[in-house]
Amino acid sequence: MNTMPIQSQTREVDSDDIAGVEFGRAEGMAVARVGDLVFAMLPSRDGGHLLASAWCVSRPLAALKRDDFYAYHGSIEDEAAFRARMIEQAEHCRALRALARRTVRIACNTPWGPSQGATVYAEGVVAHTTAGHGGFSLSPERNAKVHPLLRSRDGFYEEDLAWAAVAITFPDLFTGVERRSAEATIKDWQPDAWDAMSGTVLAPSESHVKDRRAFEREHAGDWIVISALHSDHHPGMTEVIATRGGRRDAHVEERRFLVASTEYQVGRFGFVIDAARHAAYDGPSSFVTWTGSSRP
Repeated sequence: MNTMPIQSQTREVDSDDIAGVEFGRAEGMAVARVGDLVFAMLPSRDGGHLLASAWCVSRPLAALKRDDFYAYHGSIEDEAAFRARMIEQAEHCRALRALARRTVRIACNTPWGPSQGATVYAEGVVAHTTAGHGGFSLSPERNAKVHPLLRSRDGFYEEDLAWAAVAITFPDLFTGVERRSAEATIKDWQPDAWDAMSGTVLAPSESHVKDRRAFEREHAGDWIVISALHSDHHPGMTEVIATRGGRRDAHVEERRFLVASTEYQVGRFGFVIDAARHAAYDGPSSFVTWTGSSRP
């Protein structure tokens, strides 16, 4: 990662610090403290910023170091977005204190392994953590209340995506921040279920899955890159393998192209070959496994 120049560590407190959030700067970074967590806006390799956090770091904000932060929460646009996230985090912490969640130990197996810890949200609604993953388990009575389009047959809902079904089914057990996240998750990844449940139709711009479908329809006949590496034979160029529509089926036709490395930037759903600019290539390959124009 690129590092920002070290600046004065004299604490600079924003005049509009709000209840539950302390803002400051350290080593040129925007930092904040919310409860037992400290957050920082770290520079990333692509010139943007990452939101990072650490738990139970008691030193003053101005004394924080980049190496203090070890948990990462995705990209953050700018300091205004950082401040908004911190205010939202403080809202979340206040709401959590009003809920009756209990941390317990429950000896049971889950689809992700033996439970190593559990949080009881309410009777029949338990979140489990395991060595590698986690999620919710619902009692049969609770599970029956989940909409059929989102319902898991076994009552388990993993923590990455499926948890959102639990949050929108039992909104009184979750904070406003969690409810908004759950709604966004379902819109992004289960838009057909959202459309049916809400009686509305999400536009492609409102859903990651619908965006992907639109991209696939638009570029069904185009060559889309499925593999790429810097060319050993043509400095400054990236050698790519592409298929029609980006398909990865067995026996699908594959072609190679050369793309200027400065131009090769993969978008959300893939890099589309422009036949007018990107030359088809049939010379020596940097792909060790390249054997021909179709998969074996």
